Amino acid sequence: MNDVRALNVIFAGGNGYPPQAAGGVQSSTHFLATALVARGHRPSVLTSLYGDGWFGMRARIEMKLSHRGFVTDTAMGYPVHRAWFAERQVAGVVRAARPDVAVVQCHRTVPIGRAFATAGVPLVVYLRNVEFAELGGDPRALGPARFIANSGFTARRYADAFGISATVIRPMIDRALYETTPEGDLVTFVGPVPAKGLDRAIEIAQACPDIPFLFVESWLLSPGHLEALQARIGGIANIRLERRTADMRGVFRRTRVLLVPSLWEEAWGRVASEAHCSGIPVVGSSRGGLAEAIGPGGVVLDHDAPVADWAAAVRRLWADPVAHAAASAAARTYARRPDMDGERQFETFLSVLEHAVALQPTA
Repeated sequence: MNDVRALNVIFAGGNGYPPQAAGGVQSSTHFLATALVARGHRPSVLTSLYGDGWFGMRARIEMKLSHRGFVTDTAMGYPVHRAWFAERQVAGVVRAARPDVAVVQCHRTVPIGRAFATAGVPLVVYLRNVEFAELGGDPRALGPARFIANSGFTARRYADAFGISATVIRPMIDRALYETTPEGDLVTFVGPVPAKGLDRAIEIAQACPDIPFLFVESWLLSPGHLEALQARIGGIANIRLERRTADMRGVFRRTRVLLVPSLWEEAWGRVASEAHCSGIPVVGSSRGGLAEAIGPGGVVLDHDAPVADWAAAVRRLWADPVAHAAASAAARTYARRPDMDGERQFETFLSVLEHAVALQPTA
C-alpha cells in the first residue's frame, strides 16, 4: 500500500475535538491524522462545535460572519471543520474538502455516515464503543461500508448484535508521548468520574491509607462536577487531585501502579496501554475490553469484587518489589506485541481505506 495515491481522508463524528474536547477517541484520531500527514495523505476532521469558552465564542462569531454552517481551523496541524450538527453540514464540507473516503465514528455515526454516502463518499465506520444508542440508527443501513473495531471485544459485540464483520485495529499509541522511566510511588487513577469507577477508587484509597493516590482528570469536568469532586475527596488525606494535562509522561513518571476500576463497558481501555509503554502495571476491572487491554500486564478483577480484594491487589504491586518487577516486565512486553505496533496498525488502517474506495461504484 506504500505506492498508492495520496488519499484525502475525513474523520467525522458528533463528538467534540481538541481544544474543546479530549479523550481516547480524540487521541486516536489525532494519531491517525498525523500519521496520514507524515505519509503524504490529506486528513481533515468534521466534528461538533461547542459554544462555550473563548474558542467557542470566536467560532460562533466566525460562523455568523461567513454565513456558513461550519467553521474551519488548522490548530491541530490539519483542517478541522466544526458545526453545531455535523450531519447537517456534510454536503458543504464535502464540497469544500472533497474527501476520497470518510471515517465515521462514535456519536451520530449512522446519520453522519448516511449523509456522506448520499454525497457519494465511500465509508469506513470505526466502532470505538458499544453504546449502540449513540449510533443514531442501525449501522447495517450504511450499505457497503467497511468496519473497523478497536478490540476483539467490540468486534464480537457488533457481530452478535448486527452481524457486522469488522477488522480489529487496537488503539494506536505514539509511544513517545507516554513512555518514561517511572520513579514515583503513586497509585494513579485517571478519569475520576462515576463510569470510570470513582466510587470504587475512593473506597480503595480509604482502605490503603498509607499509600498515596493521584486522581487525574481525563474527560473535561464542568466547574460544578469539579467542585463536587474536590469536596468529596478533600477530607481524604492520601488522595490528591490534578487537572488534565497534555503531557501524560509527567503523570506516569510519578506512577508506580495504575488503577482502572471501570464500571463502564470499556471497548478497550487506552490508558492501560499508555501505562504499559513505561512498564507500569495495571489493576483494573474485567468490564468490556479492558481485560484485553491489561492482559498479563497487571491484575484483572471483577468490577464488583470486594474492596478488600482490590486493595490487596493494589498493595501487592505497590509494596512487593518482586511482584512489581514481574508485572512491569510483562507490561513492557505486552506493549511491544505485534498488534500494538504503530506502523503495522497504520498499514492495516490504510488498507481498509483503500478497499472502501475500491468498493465505491464508478459513475
